Amino acid sequence: KRYKRFFADIVLDDGTEITAHCPNPGAMLGVLNSGNKVAVTKSDNPARKLGYTWQYVEAEGTWVGVNTHLTNEIVADALTKKIIPELSDYTSITREVKYGINSRIDFLLSKEALPPCYLEVKNVHLKRGGVAQFPDCVTLRGAKHMTELAAIKQQGARCVVLYLVQRMDCTEFSIADDIDPTYAKAASLAKESGVEMLVYACEV
Repeated sequence: KRYKRFFADIVLDDGTEITAHCPNPGAMLGVLNSGNKVAVTKSDNPARKLGYTWQYVEAEGTWVGVNTHLTNEIVADALTKKIIPELSDYTSITREVKYGINSRIDFLLSKEALPPCYLEVKNVHLKRGGVAQFPDCVTLRGAKHMTELAAIKQQGARCVVLYLVQRMDCTEFSIADDIDPTYAKAASLAKESGVEMLVYACEV
């Protein structure tokens, strides 16, 4: 049971009931069902109010990553190992760089003789009809990012949005325009402006 957005009551295998941190600000549409199997990690940090963190949930017969904090770590590892072909040319990776209006880009990639590449990463866990979709709720911040990336693109930079699907049972990806038409419009305008969209799935 999830409540107050970042709290979840979970029953462990031994019957112990715990309250775990839920590191996901979204609605978790499609994966937030009572009785689903979950995977948590335990922290030894005595300063933490909640000792457990919710990492994965089993939904529709597959494990799904719900910890949005891991998304950038997964992408950072992939960038370092150069296993994303579209982004493998860059030699420098800087995280959390300020840009736009009070915004931070997840990654700024650079290499001499290449324009800087602003990389925004989005976590995807929603699945509807075999299609992975983003977002799972209204995201004004996400729409703002799209608008700012389009503006940066017009200044000569390369801009990329990478949707990381933390599940392996989807065959397609689309923007959930019925959930957030404002984000869908901003994404469409950004793409028209030259912002690139990449989609990768990862096994959890």
